[in-house]
Amino acid sequence: MSSVLFVNACVRRESRTRILAESVLAELTGDITELKLWEEPLTPLDEATLNKRSRLAAAGDYSDPMFRYAKQLAAADIVVIAAPYWDLSFPSSLKVWIENVAVWGLTFRYSENGQPVGLCRAKKLIYVTTAGGIIGAYNFGYDYVAGVCKVLFGITESEQIYREGLDM
Repeated sequence: MSSVLFVNACVRRESRTRILAESVLAELTGDITELKLWEEPLTPLDEATLNKRSRLAAAGDYSDPMFRYAKQLAAADIVVIAAPYWDLSFPSSLKVWIENVAVWGLTFRYSENGQPVGLCRAKKLIYVTTAGGIIGAYNFGYDYVAGVCKVLFGITESEQIYREGLDM
């Protein structure tokens, strides 16, 4: 059975993005693990945390709870990210999650020539978003997340499901 990691960055109770994501999830089979980012104890990385993470990763010790999110990402078969379209991008909690899952030795490594090699099992990312206005050609949120997932994590296929102009 496949595993689906649902990264939910929809903080509003009546989020249209979450409603759209739920319809996408209903079409998927497998065990779904939902991360409600606003409920998670995620914090931006600071110098002490980076030093600790680097030291542990260099030793191959991923037993610290700080690696929980990276392990979830690495083990998922499909990743669904629901993030409303805010300020040409997404809520900051999603960026903090990305910082926390980008862990050398768990979600990526470097090749001999210094290029990132993804270590995640997932081959597909589904990015769900909604916008009150028109997204148009400037969806830096999807472009960024799809790029990081492909280049750094090795998730080669991505799809964006969106609705725009909802407040027009």
